[in-house]
Amino acid sequence: MAAVGRVAAALREAGALRFGDFVLKSGQASPVYIDLRGLVSRPRLLRQVADLLFQTAKDAGLQYDCVCGVPYTALPLATIICSENQIPMLIRRKEAKDYGTKRLVEGTINPGETCLIIEDVVTSGSSVWETAEVLRKEGLRVTDAIVLLDREQGGKARLEECGIRLHSVCTLSGVLEILQQQGEVAVEMVEKVKKFIQGNMFEPVAQNGPTPVKRLCKELSFSARAELPGVHPVAARLLALMEKKQTNLCLSADVTSSKELLELAALLGPSICILKTHIDILNDFTQEVVKELRTLADRHEFLIFEDRKFADIGNTVKHQYEGGVFKIASWSDIVNAHVVPGSGVVKGLKAVGLPLQRGCLLIAEMSSQGSLATGEYTKAAVQMAEDNSDFVFGFISGSRVSNKPEFLHLTPGVQLQAGGDNLGQKYLSPKEVISEKGSDIIIVGRGILSASDRLQEAEKYRKAAWESYVSRLGVRAED
Repeated sequence: MAAVGRVAAALREAGALRFGDFVLKSGQASPVYIDLRGLVSRPRLLRQVADLLFQTAKDAGLQYDCVCGVPYTALPLATIICSENQIPMLIRRKEAKDYGTKRLVEGTINPGETCLIIEDVVTSGSSVWETAEVLRKEGLRVTDAIVLLDREQGGKARLEECGIRLHSVCTLSGVLEILQQQGEVAVEMVEKVKKFIQGNMFEPVAQNGPTPVKRLCKELSFSARAELPGVHPVAARLLALMEKKQTNLCLSADVTSSKELLELAALLGPSICILKTHIDILNDFTQEVVKELRTLADRHEFLIFEDRKFADIGNTVKHQYEGGVFKIASWSDIVNAHVVPGSGVVKGLKAVGLPLQRGCLLIAEMSSQGSLATGEYTKAAVQMAEDNSDFVFGFISGSRVSNKPEFLHLTPGVQLQAGGDNLGQKYLSPKEVISEKGSDIIIVGRGILSASDRLQEAEKYRKAAWESYVSRLGVRAED
């Protein structure tokens, strides 16, 4: 306990553990802020933390064959533990490479062996759970995880539901008690933090479909949804960047010139979360175009969505997705599919996309007049998504069709003024789509592309959609 006390004081001194008034990434006000990424610049403290983690595993009598640190903060901790104690280490990638071996786990994998997970801080437990799932798919056993600090917000119980025992070096309340005794934190702050913890608990989850047993609020923020156990990696990335950039706008870049497509991506990239393409309407497509598009997506932090609407048998869509002229799987983060062919269409796409950490949206509803995608068809789409949630992470729909927060809803046919065109397209406003119909992302094409100042118009849509989302949460939008 003396060692824990010294480390707690050192973390406080290093600024890794701070108390006051902070605004978290989710927009939530918090009296405590924890960020251990800076430990890499303090080698002595980093080694002390690693030693405490290893000793905690030893004291718990854990038997394991290898160690994996949750990316990225826990990686140097796992490296020190493995190097000093001659234990094989594995590295989990957040995303698979789209070249070479395309592996998600680096290192020597021996199926059947037990892997111990190392983490720095646990809140909801989602990062540990995601790492465990990746390791389990490689044939490894994962039964335990060691964490430096348990924030005591429900993560331990959630992981237990998933068959993972969490062992913590210390808890947030324990650190508070130590720092209070050392005169570092006032009694009032201790009570304030404890009240915050009690009021912001993540509820336990069901193992075969990680949906919270009960909600503490009617609506979760995008960043909170990104932390849910079981959320698809593409959905997690998307939700996190939406919160970071304060945008839930998808640009439908239906243009026929590569030059115009790349100009749109460069100009509007900072304002959008997704750029949606119809790559087969380009008159001058080359692989260099999508390579440059990929560079712009990484630079401006948006995802690429090829609106291919796959609708054939599994073997055919597999080849359409992976090969041909466009090689869609090599550059597009997201694709979509009709459910008319049955589950084979998803299985065919999944065979290609899953190893690449790509994601798929199912078309559950359409915005055109007289669409047959309603009723039982929509229900079938939702069921197919739930049956394939390792690859499908949401829907193209006019409204919220699933109450599971792990799924995202993207709605086309949006303009600032509701109405329609003479070809049967119906338009809804951002407020109607986000606030009233419960969708997450608006898809806008002509409303932006036809404007004389496309950037100014895109910002209007971004602000309208974001303010509608914030209003749905019941909090005031930031200036």
